[in-house]
Amino acid sequence: MIRVLFVCLGNICRSPMAEALFAHKVREAGLSEKITADSAGTADYHTGSPPHRGTIAELERHDISWDHRARPVRRQDATEFDYLLAMDELNLADLNGIKPRRAVLSKMMEYASEKGYEDVPDPYYTGEFDLVYELLDAATAGLLSDIREEHGL
Repeated sequence: MIRVLFVCLGNICRSPMAEALFAHKVREAGLSEKITADSAGTADYHTGSPPHRGTIAELERHDISWDHRARPVRRQDATEFDYLLAMDELNLADLNGIKPRRAVLSKMMEYASEKGYEDVPDPYYTGEFDLVYELLDAATAGLLSDIREEHGL
C-alpha cells in the first residue's frame, strides 16, 4: 500500500482538502486498494475538529466526499508514509524536523508548477477556498500521475 500524507498548519483547510481531492482521484482511477491518503497539521490548534466550513463548502460544491478530523503530525508519520506533501515552506521545514528517511518529502505545488505558485496559500487567512481548490485539484492530479508512473500503476 502506498501511503500519502498531506500537511498544512492546522489541518482544517488545505491538507484535508488535498486529502479529499486525492482520495477522490484515487477512487476514480480504481486504485483504492493500492493508494491511501491522510492529512495532518504541524500545529495542534484544531485537534479533533472537522475541516473549516470553507473547505467543506468547496468540496461539496464539487461533489467531493470527505471524512476527516484534524490531527497533528506525529513522529511515526515519517516512517509510516511514503509521501509527505507540505502545503508551504514553513510546513516543509517542520516536516524536515521529524527526519523522514524513506518518504518522498516535497511541497504540494511541485506537482502543479504550471499554476505559478510555489506554496498553497492558506485560505484560513485569505478566504480564497476556490483558488486553493483549483491549485490542489491540479497538484493532486500531478501527484497521482507521478505515483502511477513511479510504481507502474
